[in-house]
Amino acid sequence: MYNTTNTQKVMRETTSLNAGDCFTISSRVKKDFDFPLHYHDEYELNLIINAKGAKRIVGGSIGVIDDMELVFIGPNIYHAWFLHQCTSTEIQEVTIQFHKDLFDENFLNRNQASILKNMFNNAQLGILFSRETTKGLVNRILDLNQKSRFDAVLELLSILHSLSVSSNIKLLSDTGFSDQNFCFKSRRIEKVFEYMHNNYDKQITLADVARVANMPQVSFSRFIKKRTGKTFIESLNEIRLGHASRMLIDTEAHIAGIAYKCGFNNISNFNRIFKRKKQCIPREFREAYSNGRSFYI
Repeated sequence: MYNTTNTQKVMRETTSLNAGDCFTISSRVKKDFDFPLHYHDEYELNLIINAKGAKRIVGGSIGVIDDMELVFIGPNIYHAWFLHQCTSTEIQEVTIQFHKDLFDENFLNRNQASILKNMFNNAQLGILFSRETTKGLVNRILDLNQKSRFDAVLELLSILHSLSVSSNIKLLSDTGFSDQNFCFKSRRIEKVFEYMHNNYDKQITLADVARVANMPQVSFSRFIKKRTGKTFIESLNEIRLGHASRMLIDTEAHIAGIAYKCGFNNISNFNRIFKRKKQCIPREFREAYSNGRSFYI
């Protein structure tokens, strides 16, 4: 069930998950594959088979899916799927939803659960797993609803563990789209990202962030690249793009105004960086989300 208000353009879903249940799973084969753009409080693991050409929206990302994909979405992240260019009449979709406190902080802070905690943090941006990982788990996910009640919970935990140790994941949204805390297992990097997150609308230089990290600029440049896989300016632009994406979705502010509010010095630079990252310009991005909202409203 979906609800919307005048002040909230993206619909909030009330899921079928009962307070007393650990999780719920739904499996269906269908040709109609248009979902409204929505969000909910629960974590969601979504397996989609035979829907090549369909469009996926998760957080601040828009993409066209292959014939098989597996996505893990955190609480309150905007998401939707649409047929787009898909011509299949037998799309199979399995959706697993579970409470955000099923594995609480006390559990996730244990040493043995640290890798799960990292995956749950990443889910706030949306995780797309590799085709290899998906193929390795597809039968276990399809068989999950055949398990008895407690065995199903154990199997879900096992599947989540397998996902947490998988490689070649893709984070779908830009840092900054979500209010998540930054976790890099480095207090210096976390302080730098906190600084950039709090000051993304201002001019930030390499000297500024190196000072926050208490490191020489050259050393810090190497350090952030090694720790995050991105340069300082790439990391800063991702934070700015995340905030800009959110504003494009949640407000009707002019695109030029959004660019300047998010720290970009001119609209041309904003459009160029936005398109390089998202394969569309800000106007097209906003229109795609507007179409997603209006489908069911």
